[in-house]
Amino acid sequence: MRSRPKFVSGTAIAVFTVLTVVLASCSTSETAEVGADGKVTVRYQGWASQVGWSELAESLGYFQKVKLEWVGDTTSGPQDIQAVATGEIDTGSAFNGSVAKLQQAGSKVTGVVSTNGSDTETFHGYYSLEGSGIETAQDLVGKKVGINTLGAYHEYAIKEWLHREGVSDADIKNVGLTVVPPINTELALREQQIEVGNLGTIFKDVALQKGGLHEIFRDTSLIGNLSIATAVFRDDYIKENPEVVKDYVQGVARAIRWAQLRPREEVVNRFVKVIDDRGRNENTEFVKQWKSPGVPVPGGVIEPDEFSLWIDEAVRLGELPAGIKVEELYTNEFNPYANGTYPPASNEEGV
Repeated sequence: MRSRPKFVSGTAIAVFTVLTVVLASCSTSETAEVGADGKVTVRYQGWASQVGWSELAESLGYFQKVKLEWVGDTTSGPQDIQAVATGEIDTGSAFNGSVAKLQQAGSKVTGVVSTNGSDTETFHGYYSLEGSGIETAQDLVGKKVGINTLGAYHEYAIKEWLHREGVSDADIKNVGLTVVPPINTELALREQQIEVGNLGTIFKDVALQKGGLHEIFRDTSLIGNLSIATAVFRDDYIKENPEVVKDYVQGVARAIRWAQLRPREEVVNRFVKVIDDRGRNENTEFVKQWKSPGVPVPGGVIEPDEFSLWIDEAVRLGELPAGIKVEELYTNEFNPYANGTYPPASNEEGV
């Protein structure tokens, strides 16, 4: 599963905001059509060589009314939810701070279930080379720091950590955040193209096995076990297709709960099966390194602090206005582990 956690700055933000609002205002809301099989097609984007919760839910037979339609792979969380806002797809997932940003830009989308997070087994670390002398927060000032996407989770996490460690706002602006694809981060770090790199998932595991890296901090030391990303639908889609959204969320929630309770080997084997069955000539080595769901709350029920933490930071940084009502950014209405269908501590079948 991905933890990608993703604000782009300057002209790019302005251009995107205008385009999103214009395109969203031009789109027309339509009631989803029921196919011959009695199911409604829900369009989504995937991630190469990875398995999303909705894909797992479909494989487990948890959808009654939903049929997934993969339209291609996304490049980042912000791109994924931007595609939802403009009507290119029906649902997508991104870092909660990005969801809040998109909503404040005028796009009417709502989070419906948590999708990614960090825990003691699944986390992101920030590393320098051993002997580089880069060990503390202040040491990052003036250095190049590689992260996967600007304006998303890792930019927020590192800035929040620097702030908590007492680095001044002026010095934080002099930390050189640099976009480096995760697959290239270790090499860029070892060849000293960057001085600090963010590593997670299999990329972190492989890099640490080789040695020679110093961990500066990890995101769980900052946030603990916390969900950091949310799946969203457009508000008009939710209004016109509540039963479809309800079925999608219950399926995803049960898939998350299934993975939270099953032995690692069973989950990995299912991921490999999903990838093999879809026949896209993908590598299964990535999912074989899976350790835990990352999402700590049973069934991916959204907690207020999973949004408020990042909103408070964005307000401090001047990225978002004060006064945002966190409870308006998401809903747990459709999640069976929150709406009374299943007890929170039950298994994926509710018993």
